[in-house]
Amino acid sequence: MLPQHFDLLKGLVNPNYVEQGAQARNSRSKHFTALFIQRRLPDVGWKEDDIQALLDEMASFDTNNFEGNVGVGEREGRVISDLVRRRHFGLTHGIGRSGDVMAEQPKAAGSSLLVQLTRYLALDAIRLAGIKAAKACAVLPAATGLTMTLVFLALRQMRPEGKYVVWSRIDQKSCFKAIGAAGLKPIVVELKPIEGTDALGTDLEGMRSAIEQVGADEVLCICTTTSTFAPRVPDFIDEVAVMAQELQVPHVINNAYGLQCSKCAHLVETGCRRGRVDAFVQSTDKNFMVPVGGAIVAAPSAALVDKVSGLYPGRASMSPVLDLFITLLSLGAPGWTGLLQERKENAKWFEERLGTVSSKLGLRVLKVPANRISFCIDLSPLGRSTDGAEDMDHLTFLGSALFTRRVSGPRVVLCTPKPGAATLDVETPADTIKVKGKYQKVIDGTPFECYGAHTNFYPCCYLTAACAIGASRKEMDAFLERLEAAVQDYKNGAGRKEKSGIAKPALGS
Repeated sequence: MLPQHFDLLKGLVNPNYVEQGAQARNSRSKHFTALFIQRRLPDVGWKEDDIQALLDEMASFDTNNFEGNVGVGEREGRVISDLVRRRHFGLTHGIGRSGDVMAEQPKAAGSSLLVQLTRYLALDAIRLAGIKAAKACAVLPAATGLTMTLVFLALRQMRPEGKYVVWSRIDQKSCFKAIGAAGLKPIVVELKPIEGTDALGTDLEGMRSAIEQVGADEVLCICTTTSTFAPRVPDFIDEVAVMAQELQVPHVINNAYGLQCSKCAHLVETGCRRGRVDAFVQSTDKNFMVPVGGAIVAAPSAALVDKVSGLYPGRASMSPVLDLFITLLSLGAPGWTGLLQERKENAKWFEERLGTVSSKLGLRVLKVPANRISFCIDLSPLGRSTDGAEDMDHLTFLGSALFTRRVSGPRVVLCTPKPGAATLDVETPADTIKVKGKYQKVIDGTPFECYGAHTNFYPCCYLTAACAIGASRKEMDAFLERLEAAVQDYKNGAGRKEKSGIAKPALGS
């Protein structure tokens, strides 16, 4: 209602009641005013009714919601199912235009407004997480892997001679396939053991050598990763950034779920300050607990972000942007920073509890101090039967045993403990690749030994588990209980039966 409507109502009911209603309406309007002026996360998370009211207001700006609107185009925001229309709050035009996914739509002023507000809120959330060097971002309706591909394609337009991506190995398919999807050639740089730990880290010398091998001018970019499965640790982002600046090679960071971790955020921030970081990409679902389908590309300057936005062909789905907008408003700054602190405290607690349970089972937690999200347990003792024989293949039973106990997320990784990997020159034809070893995989023509372990050989097989944002201590306690039960079953012979049906000797504790 407009302000004059309240004056008119005073002739119908007690003016005091009308005044109270007007004050309540003004309180909500103040939230809207603060958001439009400050363009950052609210100091207090909004109530659902306030968010709904704002969405209704913005949807009223879109032509499909105009009373009496006549649409004679091929795309008019029509939705035949009322349930679907309500699910999208009437914001049915999507985002962007044919030339830019972040551009304003004449038919959808409200949707365009929501897109821009979400960019401001996301940028504020990134800065509150610790990456204050971020100056621009775009929320894209594509998950992390495809968003990485879009970044590579945008870079290719800016650096047409570049055809190689120097990639610090991480055994996660989507970030590797993102390179091939962009029509680029990966140069895989293997990791190095970090002395005094069980961890695997960045081979800076190997990266420099790879760039020098093909020539810096032909390298599109260096691609590093922050968030990763242990025993890999975040890449040495700051040192890579310095090298990238020195060699004048772009640097793109896969920060998939690193925004929730202060250590990962600090590495990105330091890299932006000390050297060269062209863009970093983070998942909306992994960091903000929304449905899968969105990612945020951010950077210390707007040039590459704008290039990525302009590269996206056609309009795009509003859903990932809308989900993030609602979530950030409901959290507010205290809710977001509170979740970050809670995860950090839970990770420390979980690591201690995991160590206690592992010790009880005759196992140990691998020493990977620089990874504060993912943790892993050495399973090698379970692969040795009482007769001294080794059979690591059966360790995968633990993964299935946990899944049947309704535990999702852990991974059992089988490794070869000694060298024997295939080598690959950057010009080797894919159909001539020969891969040695027991746990090998070929992805987009590139061979990997011990795939899943981030290295061609690792001294032990292990199980990983993560303490991610939103996970409760109750959940993690339940996991530890079920892990203990699964391991005890395995020790008693479960999953280790021969074809004859006779169980192998039970394992010692």
